[in-house]
Amino acid sequence: MAGRGRVLGDTAVGIAAAVRSRELSPTAVVEAHLERIRALDGRVRAFQVVRADEVLAEARALEERPDLAELPLAGVPVAVKDNVDLAGCPTRLGSAATPAGPAAADGAPVRRLREAGALLIGKTTVPELGLWPFTESEAFGATRNPWNLDHTPGGSSGGSGAALAAAMAPLALASDGGGSIRMPASSCGLVGIKPGPGVVPFPDGASSSSWCGMIEFGPLATTVADLGLFLDVLAGATTYRAVQGPDRPLRIGVSAEAPAVGVRVDPEVRAALDATAAALRDAGHQVAAANPPWRYGDSAPFLRRVFLGCAEDADGKDWRALEPRTRAEARVGRLLRRAGPTPGGPPAGVLARFQAWFEDHDVLLCPTQAALPLRIGAYQGKGMARTILGLTGYMPFTPAFNLVGFPAASVPAGTSRSGLPVGVQLAGPRGAEALLLSLARQLELLRPWPRHAPPEPLPAAR
Repeated sequence: MAGRGRVLGDTAVGIAAAVRSRELSPTAVVEAHLERIRALDGRVRAFQVVRADEVLAEARALEERPDLAELPLAGVPVAVKDNVDLAGCPTRLGSAATPAGPAAADGAPVRRLREAGALLIGKTTVPELGLWPFTESEAFGATRNPWNLDHTPGGSSGGSGAALAAAMAPLALASDGGGSIRMPASSCGLVGIKPGPGVVPFPDGASSSSWCGMIEFGPLATTVADLGLFLDVLAGATTYRAVQGPDRPLRIGVSAEAPAVGVRVDPEVRAALDATAAALRDAGHQVAAANPPWRYGDSAPFLRRVFLGCAEDADGKDWRALEPRTRAEARVGRLLRRAGPTPGGPPAGVLARFQAWFEDHDVLLCPTQAALPLRIGAYQGKGMARTILGLTGYMPFTPAFNLVGFPAASVPAGTSRSGLPVGVQLAGPRGAEALLLSLARQLELLRPWPRHAPPEPLPAAR
């Protein structure tokens, strides 16, 4: 096989094509990315575990595979969020209360990645039990945004987002219970999609709960073509990889009205939303301001499911080793669990309202986050109540789509004056994953984005 060539910064689609044709060595691909991790991750801290020796051995074995030309992710390094089992690695969930021993087997999404020829380069950081939209934990410290190290890459898939933004991996597996794919995508200048229920299998023997069915696993990537291919592999399908722009004008409703009292959308976020809406209108879509399908009270059933999920995730763990904020949330969840049955699906009234809204619209366009990425330590030392109340104004737009189980994606929409990325959210009804990818692809052509953070914000290596 050929040697390294241009590898760092290549797309997953490009790397896989070169490996399948044996123009590029999987070993060279892995070595380049391991070198990048060694150079940058001491400052970014995107990885919980790096499988350097193991992934090199797997790369060498991949070179001998007779079916190499048939593998959709042949030789592509993929980072795995540390809330799904990867055989031989511990699943820490960002917590000192979890066992440090290795997982015995891969979770379902990881198995599909291996079968597709991906090289699993390591596990990425999360906040404790995946609870917050910033990736900081008492046990493992803070993960930083490669665009500006004073800011978070988002959460809970913050390590996955930071790894991609810093070109330490071309793809990253993530999960989303209230925005945990879409917020890191927005914060790190990436594309990410939370699929609807049943598209990607929930990991068997999962180390964390599904938050009453609200959590979905899905992909983070730097291009829409990579995102579609990755989603196909996770879904065991061939539905999403040939991404083209929409074949008809779409009815796009636009709103910056948040489902929470007193929320003010940052002017730079609003400007990015307006510019995106204008680009889609100029491209021929029917784009108009619309009253959104959510209501102020929708946060109550969402938070109930989060509290119950936290309580389930805390069960069986070393209670004293959990962070105080996590223990407080788990206590509320345990009280709710004793008070009544666990919800089995979306609230019927909320679901009916969203279904009715999407009878008149193909897509909702809104901010992904109401504000720019938080500064590191913004919620350090704050209790559960203060944290949840404070975050209401930061992440009001993503949770509703977990509550009703509709697909939603975040697409880059510009860069703030401070150099931080801004994303917009595209959402649709059940089964609209392909449509959202199609519209994201059109935006990628209309308003191209830088695929990686520039090296300048990173401090000089010591």
